[in-house]
Amino acid sequence: MNKFWKDRKLASWLVLYLIFPFHPFFSICEALAQETPAQGVEASAPALRQITLKMGSWRPDDISRMNEILELFHKEHQGLRIRFYPIEAPEYDAVLESQMEEGTGPDLLYLRSFGVSRNLFQKGYLESLNSLPGLKENFDPAMLAPWTTEGGRTYGVPFTAVSHGVYYNQDIFQELSLTVPRTWEEFLETCQKIKDAGRVPLANASGDAWTINEIVFFNLAPNFIGGRKGRMAYLAGERCFNDENMVAALQAVADLAPFLPERQELRKYTDSLQLFLQGSAAMWMSGSWDIPFFEKEKPQFQWDVFAPPPPQGKPPQICFHLDAGMGLNAASKNKEAARLFLQWIARPEFGCLLGNHLPGFFPLHKKVPVLDNYHANQFLCLNHGRGTDIRLAWEKLRDGQPDGYDLMQEASVDVINGKKTPRQAADFIQEGLAQWFAPAKRCGIWSPFSNSRPKPKG
Repeated sequence: MNKFWKDRKLASWLVLYLIFPFHPFFSICEALAQETPAQGVEASAPALRQITLKMGSWRPDDISRMNEILELFHKEHQGLRIRFYPIEAPEYDAVLESQMEEGTGPDLLYLRSFGVSRNLFQKGYLESLNSLPGLKENFDPAMLAPWTTEGGRTYGVPFTAVSHGVYYNQDIFQELSLTVPRTWEEFLETCQKIKDAGRVPLANASGDAWTINEIVFFNLAPNFIGGRKGRMAYLAGERCFNDENMVAALQAVADLAPFLPERQELRKYTDSLQLFLQGSAAMWMSGSWDIPFFEKEKPQFQWDVFAPPPPQGKPPQICFHLDAGMGLNAASKNKEAARLFLQWIARPEFGCLLGNHLPGFFPLHKKVPVLDNYHANQFLCLNHGRGTDIRLAWEKLRDGQPDGYDLMQEASVDVINGKKTPRQAADFIQEGLAQWFAPAKRCGIWSPFSNSRPKPKG
């Protein structure tokens, strides 16, 4: 390991400390296979022979790496097997709820943060985990919050966080003498230069609507609404969802339309990925979860990542999302065995194993592990000097109908395809949320003939 990489690794530790200042700092990560089993686990294992648990997930791309992780668990718990059964992300929520209703759900399951999984708990589909050994000791309240009710009942072990950003083809940038843009205005100028050179600036497309919402709009929004402080202002009713900040965020989405591939409305997520990996597009807006896939595909060019830049004069923000928890099906016939696994992933040593076996998925334990993967560390370095926040729609805005996520998805797709102006799209979001979300209801009714945008009442 050369000095350059050692310095980068040290920098990544410092960045992690800056991201989560309440995390203790430690410099050594012992292999989980060498760790002494937690108290009580070894004694329980002999009684759990020939038990197979099913784990549900929205990550088909992780099958091989998750199986490597699970194999380490199997070595510690002879006779207990966990089978990883992921389905495609867009179908996961609906399929999972249907399985739980029918009594066919997996024993262990990936849980979305905030409202979606909380709804499953409130319906009685998830087991309370308050008594799980290691849960309160190894995770801070801020990390437990996305899987904890307001009454303090925790139903998910914090599992992974992901970071958003922009992948770029360093060879194309070097060929066209381009530098990483520092402002949104520079980013659009960079896109134009790439297009003028006969290249596709961005591989993103709207054939799968969720991609425009999650990896474009949610990627850009923090820089335009003011990060966490701005998002909390919407949730508190201090801002309307069609204020100038939201319009600006949607305008940023519209600004990208000329730089997408031809007939982008027909291209699916995998089409866009391949367009970038084949070297046909200079950039790909997405997140750290793509790292394992990119490394497996081994594109024939050098690539790296940068943070979506803010408008000139605004402080930089980035979406660092608390993404997945791990829950226990309340109807599982093997709860004792499942709790052993949850206890295992709650251990600090598991954070090291996870972060290094699944680069781009960041553990949420108090003790921050050292990561070996260059690109995972690059994503973490993007957080340095920037405000961090979760995806815009996740907290509270998915708790009613119409779902805030669905509203933002339709709005962002319509904007990028020219079916709505950014102002019309923002009005659409506000009007939809005002049907059930109390803070949005406090906004005055705006008329297209008025000279001002609505302001919260009272």
